[in-house]
Amino acid sequence: MALIRWDPFREMSSLQERMNRLMSDFRTRTPWTEEEMAQGAWVPAVDIYETKDSIVLNVELPGVTKEEISIEVKDNTLTLRGEKKMEKDVKEESYHRMERTYGSFMRAFTLPSTVQQEKVKARFRDGILEVSIPKAEEAKPKQIKVEVG
Repeated sequence: MALIRWDPFREMSSLQERMNRLMSDFRTRTPWTEEEMAQGAWVPAVDIYETKDSIVLNVELPGVTKEEISIEVKDNTLTLRGEKKMEKDVKEESYHRMERTYGSFMRAFTLPSTVQQEKVKARFRDGILEVSIPKAEEAKPKQIKVEVG
């Protein structure tokens, strides 16, 4: 039996190669599996930001009509539901490649208690749904005037 000298740097090099391979796979893998894409797993992207008067959500909904969107506010939760339907003028078997996803979606967001749930407004334009949730008066910053003397 031949003796092999242990080289710690060879072990570290092997570990580094495995980590690089793992990270490369992670970066190039799509967030959805082929099976999920075929089933129509779709979650629209959402940007959320705050102004001095409200909290605003911008939701990307390309190919969705306003009639296919449902917005509900209940128990401090804003729920968006809808469906992106596939065009029927082309048969599924006629496609060579299908990368866009279709199907139902649902997103739910917990709202802070400092908003006026009954005054939520929504506007849909150019495939973007903008939901504006006004803040309650006590949540808005107040300017305090400093007096001299």
